[in-house]
Amino acid sequence: MAYQHKLAEKLTVLNDRGRGVLVRMNHIKKTCADPKLRPSYLTDKAMEPAIKYINKKFPNIDFKGSCQQLSTVQKQKSAVLEGLRSYYESFLDVKEFREEVYELLNTIDACQCFFNITVNFDFTKNYLDLVVTYASVILILSRIDDKKALVGMYNCAHEMSNGNSDPAYPRLGQMLVEYDHPMKKLTEEFGPHTKAVTESLLSLQLVYPRRNLQAEQWRGAQLLSLLSSPGNMLAPASCDTMACEYLSLEVMERWIILGFLLCHSSLSTNQASQELWKMALRSGLYLTLIRDEIINIHKFSEDYFDGMKGYSKRVADIKECRENAIANCGGIHREKRLFLRNALKELYKVLEDEPRLLGPKALFVFMALSFSRDEVLWLVRHSENVPKTKTPEDYVDPHMAELLFYMERLQTLFHQHKGMIDRYHLLYLSQFDALVINDTAQSLAVCPEEESVLMSSFVTALSALNIKQVQNGEAFDFRALRLDWLRLQAYTSVAKAPLSLKEYPDLAKIMNLAQFHTRMIDNVDGLLQETAELSILCFYPRVFEKMFFQSSEDVTMQRYLMAFPLLCSHFNEGGHPMCPEETEATEKRSLKLSVTFLEEIAKQTCAVVLEICAEQCNLNDQLLPKHCGETISRARNKKLKKPMPKKGEIQKDKPGTESQRKDRGIVTNMDKMHLTLSELCTAFAHYPDFTVFNHSIIPAEFLISQFEIRLTKIIVQMANYNQTTQEISRPSDLLAGVQAYTTSLQTLNRYVNMDVARLVRNVLLQQTQPLDSRGNRTITTLYTNWYLESLLRQASSAVIRHCPTLHCFVNQTTEAEQSFRAEEFSDICELQALAQLLGPYGLKFLSENLMWHITSQVAELKKLVVENMDTLVQMRAKFDKPEEMSSLQKKLTGCENVLKRMTIIGVILSFRAMAQDSLGDVMHMRCPFLMGSIESLRTFVSPDTDIKDTLSVYELASAAGLRCSIDPTLVAAIAGMRTDNSSKEDECKLASLLLIFIAVSLPTLALDVNSFYSREYGGHQNNIHCLALGINHLSAAMFTTQNENIQQHLKEFLLVASSTLLHLGQSVEKAEVKNRDSIYILLHLIVQNSPFLTQDMLESCFPYVLLRNAYREVYKTFIHTLG
Repeated sequence: MAYQHKLAEKLTVLNDRGRGVLVRMNHIKKTCADPKLRPSYLTDKAMEPAIKYINKKFPNIDFKGSCQQLSTVQKQKSAVLEGLRSYYESFLDVKEFREEVYELLNTIDACQCFFNITVNFDFTKNYLDLVVTYASVILILSRIDDKKALVGMYNCAHEMSNGNSDPAYPRLGQMLVEYDHPMKKLTEEFGPHTKAVTESLLSLQLVYPRRNLQAEQWRGAQLLSLLSSPGNMLAPASCDTMACEYLSLEVMERWIILGFLLCHSSLSTNQASQELWKMALRSGLYLTLIRDEIINIHKFSEDYFDGMKGYSKRVADIKECRENAIANCGGIHREKRLFLRNALKELYKVLEDEPRLLGPKALFVFMALSFSRDEVLWLVRHSENVPKTKTPEDYVDPHMAELLFYMERLQTLFHQHKGMIDRYHLLYLSQFDALVINDTAQSLAVCPEEESVLMSSFVTALSALNIKQVQNGEAFDFRALRLDWLRLQAYTSVAKAPLSLKEYPDLAKIMNLAQFHTRMIDNVDGLLQETAELSILCFYPRVFEKMFFQSSEDVTMQRYLMAFPLLCSHFNEGGHPMCPEETEATEKRSLKLSVTFLEEIAKQTCAVVLEICAEQCNLNDQLLPKHCGETISRARNKKLKKPMPKKGEIQKDKPGTESQRKDRGIVTNMDKMHLTLSELCTAFAHYPDFTVFNHSIIPAEFLISQFEIRLTKIIVQMANYNQTTQEISRPSDLLAGVQAYTTSLQTLNRYVNMDVARLVRNVLLQQTQPLDSRGNRTITTLYTNWYLESLLRQASSAVIRHCPTLHCFVNQTTEAEQSFRAEEFSDICELQALAQLLGPYGLKFLSENLMWHITSQVAELKKLVVENMDTLVQMRAKFDKPEEMSSLQKKLTGCENVLKRMTIIGVILSFRAMAQDSLGDVMHMRCPFLMGSIESLRTFVSPDTDIKDTLSVYELASAAGLRCSIDPTLVAAIAGMRTDNSSKEDECKLASLLLIFIAVSLPTLALDVNSFYSREYGGHQNNIHCLALGINHLSAAMFTTQNENIQQHLKEFLLVASSTLLHLGQSVEKAEVKNRDSIYILLHLIVQNSPFLTQDMLESCFPYVLLRNAYREVYKTFIHTLG
């Protein structure tokens, strides 16, 4: 008879089905409660009359007499049917599940099945799970406020579309009405099942009290310790109730509390039931139904018993248990967590050192995981519902990270040593379990045919196992054997069974042991999920984040913080195929939590590292040459025995005194930071990568990302750029700071496996661009703006002088106080530092901005040429006729303007040349072989080479910091100025006349008192010596774009300039004679700096004796000073 009922199969299927229905109902409840996810038909104002009418008349809704109220449903009937179909079918699933459970429970009662968790464990567990799952489904269903509206509206749309109601609607509607008061209806339904439920619950007396001990008792028994009895360390850990040892305490409490609520009559008739029930009530305040849906067990029970006759004592018991729980359970569970942290740590250390103990001592691991999981879940469901107590800190655990971490590490050990565990348990099954099962089967007094077949199949299957199967990597599947054992439990647990399992406890013992061993081979993941699955944390994001941040504040817990993001990788285990919609939401939440935790850990690590780097940067700054003056002065005073400074004056410590210690016990701030860093980096070292919902996550990448963000900001901050006051750090100071940071960052490799070189390259490479990857300004932009707006602007107005001798810019001697010293930002060292910081890309950006300023000046020069076009044409033709040139000179307008704008161009190009030279020096130092190849390529360029090829080579050379006879950047800028309206001939004419304009304007420079040439600085006081570079580069660029002969036009310029300067030599006016020699030197500089003009060309049109006399006269005024 028992064979036909298929109790084992039905229990298995219905439990899985019930779990899916429960998850589905919870999802519907959450969806309807969330305004963003709520079905649109429930939020549409036009639907409100229909919803009110349906709720009022449910389930008997009059469709014909209520056309006005249901008119909106009529209009959208097809959309309503489609939109609410999944909700309606989900409620139908509840109805079908309820009917199947009814039938199975009645069948079990009719068979008078025997239940004992220590004997027929699987049969009893499945029965209790089904009872509690069914009750949970009904309780969650009763919490869905919109269930009647959803079902009623769907049925209205169905009748309007098809002319009749859905066939299942009457019974479904009646079920929803019956469960308006769920507990009342449930207790009526379970009245006939009281005997079976009570029997199964009372079997927990042998398990629950033993599991629900306090931490002091655990310590006394040295629970979970492998070191307490070294002699038995290799002995297999087994007992008569294997599966009961790691059965969840939360599950047992749910069975007891809900079971006795459903069958409350046994509380009055059975003292044992009452004691078990009270023990469960004292263990906590809340019980989980599903996910984050909980019940306040004392309030829930009290409200239910309060209106019932004869239950006043039970209400008093509930109140007493509640007071006891509030007063004691917080402290009890705090001590348990403290014990488990130490116990798991010891267990992990032993097993990590001797992983072969995982075979015989696997039970210890699952017990430890189960105990820990129970404590974590207890804290989670109580954290947001802390009662009024004197010790609220009992409900906060800043050390949770350690417990979670060792739970993860123990699970990792099982996966790392899977092959060894398989070999051990396969030998156990084939060489021990099979033999004992065979002997036990032989000793049975009665063994019917069906049971005999099952027993024989057990022995045959286990005896056939061979160690070579593990070595060959074969996959094992013992699910059929375990289901057969569940069938055997069902067959032998019914009344009047020929073979009664309760009479043969040895058979149950060995089969339960064999079942555990089979799961250790093919279902370790399932065991780990039973004992360590914490996916419920995904539904308590606030509690989860709170635990994380509390742990992160404790330095000793920071090494365990990786447990939090790692837990997110297990959240997919809590889903169910019947509710795929929940899986999508869970995936998003899991990824969000994981990323949040990893970013926070990375931010903390980054903050500590950069704080250490900042301190090292400060120490490095003390060693810079700019700070040596005070040290030298102090040493000199000491040598000369000058009096010591007064007490009020503070003496700075020498660099290096911070490393001198008199006591090893003194802990400095740097020591604390290094300790914090080692703890945080240890967290990254444990798990190089893990997977969350098929997304591969690499923690070190989060650290690198945070470093990029923070380091980029720090480098920009170190530049100290102030746009208002136009202040900025010297490039050498910034470079020293960057090098100090980079050196300090290299120490990260001691703590965590991270590519620091890649990090630094990425950050510094971004700084060579105008904007970084996040669109923020870089040091390239800052220094480009500063040099253009501050240094070159003042150099253009001759406030700052270009000094070829010193290869820098220097401040002019003025009465007004200047904000910076130009030489501190433009000498060779500073520009080389700038080249190292900005690199070729950054200097290219700087050059492009310089070219923009040059083109703006060229545009103005062209306007001046156009204004004086006719005069210039005549002067070009009659430059060798002094009288006519003199009259034409008077007609010219804007000569000073032309020379001023050309001087600005020259100053800009001089600065660019200095920057290019510095870049070339850096490139020669960094990559000499590459520079050698580029220089060799440049030498092959000749005047006969195609201009496109020439510009390509020059562009490469210019990018490497090499000087070229034609500036490709300037050529590109000049070419970009050309408009569609201008012809090539016009542009060539303008360029030629511009040179004529400059040439005939040169004598006016002699009138400027600041045109004096200084031997000391190697240039003129008003920077007109920069005209030499400006004229040569600008003419080369302009005539290159027009494909003209550069040398021919420069010769023409030289002839006109020589002629006009010779006329100047004949002048007798004091003002013109004063600086005439300096202007002669300017002409010489133009030829000297030109790759297209030679000294012979100059001597052919301008006597060398004039140049010689000019240098002699200028050098006479130079004052020699010594010492």
